[in-house]
Amino acid sequence: MKRAEISPQMNSLLVSARRVAVENEAEAVVILAELPYDFKEINKSLRRVRLVVASDKPDVQRAVSEDEIDLVPLLHEPQTRQIQLSQALLEAIADELLRSGDKIVALYAGFERTNVDTMSIISLAEHLAKLTARDLQQLETQVPLETLRLVVDLAVEIGREGREGKPVGALFVVGNHRKVLKMSHEQVHDPFRGYGKSECMLRNPRVRESVKELAQVDGAFIISADGVVQSAGRILDAPEQALTLSKGLGSRHWAAAAISKASNAIAIAVSESTGTVRIFQNGIVVLRIEPMDRAMKWHDVETEPPPTSD
Repeated sequence: MKRAEISPQMNSLLVSARRVAVENEAEAVVILAELPYDFKEINKSLRRVRLVVASDKPDVQRAVSEDEIDLVPLLHEPQTRQIQLSQALLEAIADELLRSGDKIVALYAGFERTNVDTMSIISLAEHLAKLTARDLQQLETQVPLETLRLVVDLAVEIGREGREGKPVGALFVVGNHRKVLKMSHEQVHDPFRGYGKSECMLRNPRVRESVKELAQVDGAFIISADGVVQSAGRILDAPEQALTLSKGLGSRHWAAAAISKASNAIAIAVSESTGTVRIFQNGIVVLRIEPMDRAMKWHDVETEPPPTSD
C-alpha cells in the first residue's frame, strides 16, 4: 500500500506532541488521520508514548492494522472535526484503549482538509463532562430543551448509579407520544395508568425516583414533550429495517433506533453493561454520554427554540 508522505510540518507536530505528552503525563497521542501514513515510523518517533489512530477512511484503517497500531474505526458521516474527535475518544474508551480519566494529546486536520495541522491537550474527564445545552439544542426536534435535559439527566443517573448496587439498562422515548403508543404494546401492568398529569410530571422528584425503580423492569418509558410520563413497560413494535448500528449494541438500542426513525421521537437508551447513554434521532446515534463519577454540569447558551408546527 502506498503511504502518504509525512510533511515537515507534521513531523514538527509529532516532535512537539511527544514532548507535550511526556511533560503532561499524557496516556497517548491520538491522531485523527485522513491519509494512510507510515504509522510504524510515526510510532517510532513518539518513542515510549503510545499511539492511537482514529479514522473513517478504509485505506487508513488498513494501514493502521498492517502496522499493528491501536485503531479506532469511525463511521463515515458528515461531521465537524470536533465531533469526529469526540466520537473517536468515546470509541477509544468503549474499546478500552483509553480510560475516562486519561489525558491525551490529539493531532488532527483542524484547518486543512487532510493535512494534520493542529494539536490539542485533552483531559477526558473534563471533556466528557462538558455537555452543554447546545448539544441537545442542535437536535432538530420540537421537544422542549427542558424536557430533553430532564430525561437525559435521569438516564445518566441510571447509567452511573444503577439500582441497589446493580447495573441497570433503560429506554426512554420522548415526544410524539401518541404515535409511539400506537407503535408499542403493553408488556406489564402500566404503573402510571390512572394517575393525573400532575402526578406523572418528570420534574417531580418522586416521579424520577419511581422511574429509577421501574427501570429494572423490561420495556420503554413513553414521555410526552411536556415531560409527562405517559406509560412504562412498553414493548416497541417499530420495524428494524434499513438501520445501521455499531457492533455490540443489543436489542434495546435497536429498538431505540427503530422507534426514533419510525415516529420522529427522540429515543434515549442506557446500556446495562457500560452505563453509556445514547441518544437516537431518525435511526442513528446523535449524541453519546459516558458515565461519570460526578454529575454533569450543564452550561446554558443563548439559543432559539425550534419552530412550532402549524
